[in-house]
Amino acid sequence: MFGNIVDFLSRGENIAFFICALLAIGGAIFMLSFTKVVHMVVAVALTFISLAGLYVVLEAEFVAVVQILIYAGAISILMIFGIMMTKHTKEEEEEPKRPWHNGLLFVGAAGLFGVIFYAIQKSQLPSGEYPSMQDNTMEIGKLLFSNHVIPFELMSVLLTVAFIGAIIVAKREED
Repeated sequence: MFGNIVDFLSRGENIAFFICALLAIGGAIFMLSFTKVVHMVVAVALTFISLAGLYVVLEAEFVAVVQILIYAGAISILMIFGIMMTKHTKEEEEEPKRPWHNGLLFVGAAGLFGVIFYAIQKSQLPSGEYPSMQDNTMEIGKLLFSNHVIPFELMSVLLTVAFIGAIIVAKREED
C-alpha cells in the first residue's frame, strides 16, 4: 500500500496535483470556518486559484486561464465591492462554546478521507494513453468567436447589467 503512494509521489505532476488539491480543500474549509466576510473572500480566491492549478496539471490550460480571470479575479472583486457598498454595523455575536463540535468534525473528516482513500485504492481505473488536442485553446477560441459569438457578447452585457443592478440596490439600502 505504501509502495503505491511512493510510486504516486515520484512524479512531479502528481506532487503538483496533490499540493493544488490540498490548497483547494484547505481554502474551502477556511471559507467555511472564517467569520469575517473579507477573510472568506480571500479563502474562496485561494480555492479558485488552486483549482486553476489542478486544471493546468490536467492539461486544460484554457479552462485554467478562464478560472483565474473569471472566478479568482472578477467574482472576488465583485464580492469585495459588494462588501464595501453595504453597511456592516451589527456587532458580531459570540457563538456558544461547543467543546465536542471540533472533535466530531475531525472524526467525520478523517472517516470521510478513509472511505474515499479506500475506494480509490480498490477501484480499477482504466489505463493507457489518451490523445489530447494539440492546441485546445486555439480550437475553443475559434469556436467562441465564430459559432458562439452572439451568446458570448450577450453574457458580457448580462454581467455588466448585473453589476450595475448590484450598485443600484446597494445605493438604495444606503438611503
